[in-house]
Amino acid sequence: MRPNSPRPGGVVLGLLMFVAGALGTWASWRWFVDTAVGQRIDQVAFRGSGIGRSTLWSGAERVLDVVSVPFVVVVLGAVALIALLRQRWLLALQVIVLVGGANLTTQVLKHAVLDRPRLAEDTGPLGNSLPSGHTTVAASVAAALVLVVPRRARPAVAVVGAGYTALTGVSTMVGGWHRPSDVVAAVTVVLAWAGLTTVLTAISSPEKMPVPSVGSTPTAVVTGLFAVAAGVAGAMAASALLRTRDVLNTAGAVTERSDLATAYVGAALGVVAVTALAFAAILVAHQVASRPLSAQGKSAGRTTTARVSGTVS
Repeated sequence: MRPNSPRPGGVVLGLLMFVAGALGTWASWRWFVDTAVGQRIDQVAFRGSGIGRSTLWSGAERVLDVVSVPFVVVVLGAVALIALLRQRWLLALQVIVLVGGANLTTQVLKHAVLDRPRLAEDTGPLGNSLPSGHTTVAASVAAALVLVVPRRARPAVAVVGAGYTALTGVSTMVGGWHRPSDVVAAVTVVLAWAGLTTVLTAISSPEKMPVPSVGSTPTAVVTGLFAVAAGVAGAMAASALLRTRDVLNTAGAVTERSDLATAYVGAALGVVAVTALAFAAILVAHQVASRPLSAQGKSAGRTTTARVSGTVS
């Protein structure tokens, strides 16, 4: 394999991420927006977000105030500068594609493609709000940083980025800006675009310095932590939302404060689970896609070349 030949593993992982992100976005809309039961569960969680809002909003507002056009410009400039300093010219372009593509997709889906039919009477105001724009900005910027920093720093950046993304998404729920499905769809939109940039990474020149394989570095530890967090949070979220569905089926409406809180907390845990899975995928896929040839692989390549040359001569 030539040093600048594609890494098939990175191409496959990138395509799988794109498919998972696209299907996840569609599934979020199809279940929670385009079905009556999904709308009602989503709306119960949305109503539950009012619990404790007077206490939590001051912190949530600070998080949301960070997301702005100047913020995106500054961060894009910073990540592009990091890529250029590392002499990874194509990577700078990939970052722009990731952030720009994800945010443009969110706005097109929200305002021109998806709608929100009224399928039940207690599902809130009309008007599609999926995916969440604020969450898309936060997730795309965080994913871009994972792509652009040096290999050894990526696990730590992925943890910080996932935390910031989840915090932004939950903050939009705290403020009553978005329903849980809006936030989940935003994360999956970014996952899809991160998959496409992973494919670009896999077919471009690999990183120059040989490093240990992806499984023997902190990447494995962070990925394991992401998997545990996603598993625990996902199980709790599923339990809470199934309980909400049962209350709706038996009582016809959710009025008890404890039931509203259950739906709200369950939805927030669902956001955490999806975010953890997305950033685990982004981290591992990019490590694989950018991995240089090992010394053994390079030696084997030289041996093969020598044999071919000997045969020709």
